Amino acid sequence: MRRIGLVAASAMGAVSLALSPAGSAAAAEGTLTVGLATHTNPSGCYTTNVWPMFVTNNTNQVATVFGLPNCQGLPISQVGPNHSNIFEFGASVSIS
Repeated sequence: MRRIGLVAASAMGAVSLALSPAGSAAAAEGTLTVGLATHTNPSGCYTTNVWPMFVTNNTNQVATVFGLPNCQGLPISQVGPNHSNIFEFGASVSIS
């Protein structure tokens, strides 16, 4: 009977951990320029209609570039802190 109680307790702990809210992500510090728009202390996804898309990442986080709007699909590249790049097929950028 004791084993059943331990298994049940372990399962309950795993379920509560899986259902607990994720920690809040802090915004990157600095500026992120995507296309023609500059964002201060950015966090989340930014879509542009400017092609080729240029990204200037003057933050302390890595920016991830996607080929589809709204950071959909697979990432196509990344732009490190204090770096810039131009993407012929870029449409959106995600940063935490």
